Amino acid sequence: MKPCIVIPVYNHETLLPTTLAQVLDFELPVILVNDGSGPACTEVIEQLVAAHDAVSLVSLPHNTGKGGAVKAGLRAAHRLGFTHALQVDADGQHNLQDIAHFLARANTAPDAVICGVPEYDHSVPRLRHYGRYLTHVWVWINTLSLAIKDSMCGFRVYPVAATCKLLDSDHVGDRMDFDTEILVRWFWRGGDLINLPTSVHYPDHGVSHFLPGLDNWLISCMHTRLFFGMLWRAPLWLLGLQRRGRRR
Repeated sequence: MKPCIVIPVYNHETLLPTTLAQVLDFELPVILVNDGSGPACTEVIEQLVAAHDAVSLVSLPHNTGKGGAVKAGLRAAHRLGFTHALQVDADGQHNLQDIAHFLARANTAPDAVICGVPEYDHSVPRLRHYGRYLTHVWVWINTLSLAIKDSMCGFRVYPVAATCKLLDSDHVGDRMDFDTEILVRWFWRGGDLINLPTSVHYPDHGVSHFLPGLDNWLISCMHTRLFFGMLWRAPLWLLGLQRRGRRR
C-alpha cells in the first residue's frame, strides 16, 4: 500500500498550518488542493508547500466546492502513483491521531472505503448534529441498508484507482453533496465499506463554507437523484441478483 493524505483547502489560512503540522507527524506525502482560495490563504498554502518537501500542491483557478477539490486531489494522487488517499478537512475538526488506525485498517482491507463515523463532543452545533439524521435516513432508503453508518464525515480512506474509475463514470456532486453521494454510488457498485468511529471537534475559530440555500438545494437534488436510481436497482437487490460487498 502506498498512501497519501489529501486536504482540500478553501480560505482556511488560520487553521491549515496546525492541521498540516499534525498530519506531517505521520511522515506521509500530502496533497494540498487550493480550491480557489483568496490571496491570504493562497500565500499561506504556497509558504507551507515551499517549506515541506513532502507536500505537493494542486491549484484550482476558481472555487469548485469541497467535492470538486477532493476529486482533484484524488486524481492527483492517482497520477502520482498512490494506492490510497486519506481525506482530511483543513479546518481542524478531525482527530488526526486516528490517521494511523485508519490506514492500518485500509492495509488489511485494501479494496474497501474506510469511513469515519463521528463521535461528537460538546462543541458540535445542535442543529447541525440533529440535521444529519435526515441525510442518514435518506441514505438508508437509497441503499436499502444500514451499512453506511454516517455518509457526511470527511475523514475516510479511498482506494484511489477504483474511486477515480467511479468518478470518471458516475455523477458525483462537487459541493457538500459529494461525501454522501460517492459512498452511496460506491455501495451500489458492490464496494466494500468499513465504518470506524472517530472523534470530531468543532474549533472555536472554525470556518464553515456550507451555504444553506445552495447546499441544501444540492443535497435535496442529490437525494432525489439517488432515490430514483435506487428504484430500478431495488428489484435486483431484493432478488439477490446483484453482488453485494461485504459489510463490517
